[in-house]
Order: sequence, then structure tokens, then C-alpha cells
Amino acid sequence: MELIIAIMIGCLAACGTRMLLQRSLFRVLIGLALLAQAANVLVFTAAGLGRGDTAVIAKTAKELPEGHPDPLAQALVLTAIVISFGVLAFCLVLLKRTHRRTADADVDALARVES
Repeated sequence: MELIIAIMIGCLAACGTRMLLQRSLFRVLIGLALLAQAANVLVFTAAGLGRGDTAVIAKTAKELPEGHPDPLAQALVLTAIVISFGVLAFCLVLLKRTHRRTADADVDALARVES
């Protein structure tokens, strides 16, 4: 299972890097989203894929039973998802405003526009 997820992470990172190198600002935004998702899946997988139910400790137990997923990695991924959503929303508004001002969403068009 980890091998399949590792291949998926590599594909997401490769596609995200490829999209970041494009001239269109919208494709750059999509590349940023793909890289964020690749990082999230990487952190989640690096913590270990548990076969247990949920990461909740019983009142009588001192630690999680064997096979349960790590709750710290889940909290980190949840925080990263919220942060990446905020960054993508900001970039989308910036892209919309840039497109409205230049009437083009190309990186070369930004170099030609005066301040």
C-alpha cells in the first residue's frame, strides 16, 4: 500500500512542479494546489498507515493500542489543508484581480504592464 501511495505522491509532485513552470497564472495556481496535496499525503504516509479504527484513547488506557494511526500527523495534515486553502483563496483573488487589470493571465503580460 505504501508503494502505491509513494508513486501517487511522486506523480502529484511531478505534475505540480510541471504546472508551476507554465506561463499561465491559472496553471501556476493549480500546480501550487497539487504540491500542497502532495506534501499533505507525504506527511500522512510518513507517520504510518495504521489499520486501526480511530485515534481515540480510552479513559482507562495510557496510549493508543497497536495498529492505530498517529493523531499528530492527522492534526498536522488538517492544519496544512486549512493553511493551503487560505493561500489558494488569496492567490485566486490575486489572479482574478491581475486578470481584470491586464486582461490576460500570462506571465509575459505582467512584464509588459506598467505599474
